[in-house]
Amino acid sequence: MEKHSTLIRLLVGIAALVIILAGIKSASEIVVPFLLSLFIAIICSPIINFMTKRKVPHWLAITLLFVMILVIFFFLAGLINSTAREFTQSIPQYKVLLSQRLSDILALAAKYNLPFSVSREQIMEHFDPSVLMNFVSRFVFSFSGVVTNVFVLFLVVIFMLLEAPNAKYKLSLALSADNRLAQHEIYIDRILQGVISYLGVKTIISLITGILIFILLKIAAVQYAILWATLVFLFNYIPNIGSIIAAVPIIVQAFLLNGFATGFAVSLGVIGVNMVMGNIVEPKMMGRKLGLSTLVVFLSLLFWGWLLGTVGMFLSVPLTMVLKIALEADPHTMKYAVLLGEVERSHQQTVADKK
Repeated sequence: MEKHSTLIRLLVGIAALVIILAGIKSASEIVVPFLLSLFIAIICSPIINFMTKRKVPHWLAITLLFVMILVIFFFLAGLINSTAREFTQSIPQYKVLLSQRLSDILALAAKYNLPFSVSREQIMEHFDPSVLMNFVSRFVFSFSGVVTNVFVLFLVVIFMLLEAPNAKYKLSLALSADNRLAQHEIYIDRILQGVISYLGVKTIISLITGILIFILLKIAAVQYAILWATLVFLFNYIPNIGSIIAAVPIIVQAFLLNGFATGFAVSLGVIGVNMVMGNIVEPKMMGRKLGLSTLVVFLSLLFWGWLLGTVGMFLSVPLTMVLKIALEADPHTMKYAVLLGEVERSHQQTVADKK
């Protein structure tokens, strides 16, 4: 009887979870801007705290930050928008350029008697660079569509920052069903510090990576350098695969428009920058702050991307961190938080298992 009731509770819990996820997905038009505003407000909160500690009034600090963000945003948006439209108009020529490059390769192979059994028609049939470039174009414009109503987005951010001084206490009070108010405040602090730390480091790494790619492309005289640098900056927020996806269209364009020598040099440069920033600089700056296993990070990318779209992919790691800390806050769900983290078996436990 007890097993039967446990099974019923499990099935009811799964059904409730499915209903909640379906509701979130259907309400993504509301949920996505809210989450985006929330994480922007969390990122901006250390800047507000920095100014208020230096005797700047809270309302004035928010106003200065808002003006600074708007100036930077509209400057970059105008620059990127014009470049993206020019890039979209030039997409049809990529298939023609691919045909020319393949003719050069086949002529070179024939000249030096190199075995090259694949025909140009076969390659053209299975690989169309315009499809890849169209994907990039659609991604840029789809992401810009998320922040189309900039005024409403930043208005929500301002109201969140105005509520920030009392928000933590009010949230702790709402979540505390007993006398665990102080403990809930500690967990909320952990969530805030974890998100701020991760997004802060990720923003710095993404910005440096984007600047280095922009300098590399300018030196190599590759077109649309500002567009590719912005794409690298944005995709770098996507864990594991973001930098790889961003590098592919850059390398394809460099080979097609600039020739084999420049394309090869750009390939080495882009791969080198991503390897150094992703495998050396970022782990040193990030340390072990995530507390998430590599498998969970990748699965969270797929899950949040399916649930919330493009923005969900960017926020997959912070959202999973929040979920893990929230599970740790309740003794009944703490065991599930272990599934999301990195747990190393102790030497004593390994020896005991062998016995």
